[in-house]
Amino acid sequence: MIYLDHAATTAVAPEVLEEMLPYFCEQYGNPSTMYSLGTRNKKAVNEGKRQLAGMLGAGMEEIYFTSGGTESDNWAIRGVAEGYAHKGRHIITTRIEHHGVLHPCRYLEKQGYRVTYLNVDKRGLISMEELREAICPDTILISVMFANNEVGTLQPIKEIGTLAREKGILFHTDAVQAFGHLDIQVKELGIDLLSASGHKINGPQGIGFLYVNKEVKLPPLLYGGAQERGMRAGTENVPGIIGLVKAAQLWQEQRKMRLETERELQVYLLQRLTGEIPHCIVNGDLNQRLSGNVHVSFPGIEGESLLIMLDMKGICASSGSACTTGARSPSHVLLAMGLTEQEARGSLRLTLSWENTRRELDDTVEALKEIVERLRSMSPDYGQYEKSLERCKIT
Repeated sequence: MIYLDHAATTAVAPEVLEEMLPYFCEQYGNPSTMYSLGTRNKKAVNEGKRQLAGMLGAGMEEIYFTSGGTESDNWAIRGVAEGYAHKGRHIITTRIEHHGVLHPCRYLEKQGYRVTYLNVDKRGLISMEELREAICPDTILISVMFANNEVGTLQPIKEIGTLAREKGILFHTDAVQAFGHLDIQVKELGIDLLSASGHKINGPQGIGFLYVNKEVKLPPLLYGGAQERGMRAGTENVPGIIGLVKAAQLWQEQRKMRLETERELQVYLLQRLTGEIPHCIVNGDLNQRLSGNVHVSFPGIEGESLLIMLDMKGICASSGSACTTGARSPSHVLLAMGLTEQEARGSLRLTLSWENTRRELDDTVEALKEIVERLRSMSPDYGQYEKSLERCKIT
């Protein structure tokens, strides 16, 4: 098997699993109990918060553990809306956010809130001028993702944070794809709330956290117990927390090596795809981009057929967000970037790890050349696409 879908999820690193195992069968105490089997776990949870906070330049009391990115996004968006409704009912986000942000925003619109969805250019970048113009006296929150989960584009987070701070507006960023991969210092960047997840960085699934600036007053997410200082009731996922922290530590220690390897593989794969497959369109910004992200479109084919045929060859890939796989409509991200429906339907996302090899990429390119040629030979859409290109050359 060749696994090229690391933006969807990653394998738990052996070091992470080893760190987690004692907390399943030996050190299994409930952190809320008074005896040592539980209090040791409470100390481990708090130490995990301290370490994550240190990576972000935050305080330990500003870290809240959640089940993952979507929960963190929901808590941030809906929490600010509820907690700051007395100040205003206007939220600004973008058209290319993860559905963990977009769907809560649409829910809030039904509750009488106004939401402005910023456009992006063909690279997937927002306009700071458009953002500035969108701000109103009743704007209470700006939510812009750090790195796009489909095309990997990195947004101008520091500029957004500076503007938000100038205007007295809270700033949330979905950093699920960026956390671990990038050095994120929340105070320097002006971030008030940040969502992160463990399973994107070789940690376990079902665990994440929300950073909340201590000056931000959110209502509790869950009621029922005193866990997370009364903000999120429920027994802590201790093994998950231990795994998330260990995975984040490994990324912090090895980030330079991992990113350099991923960047080399990314450049190599893009060169082969664009050089050997006709009409291969690269989506997203080539420079302001996550190192392991390769997102392309092959006009004239259906991405679903492409993925099925790749799977038959033992290659795991995707057409976009794992949360929207199986959706009939084209990617909202690609359409917002100006791609046609045909180009968006023929999209392919390959997200690499430092553990991938050139041999795996060579095998993938050879498979893609064969599959794309076969699908295009059966597609009337591709013939029309080629004719349209010829007409453009003549004019």
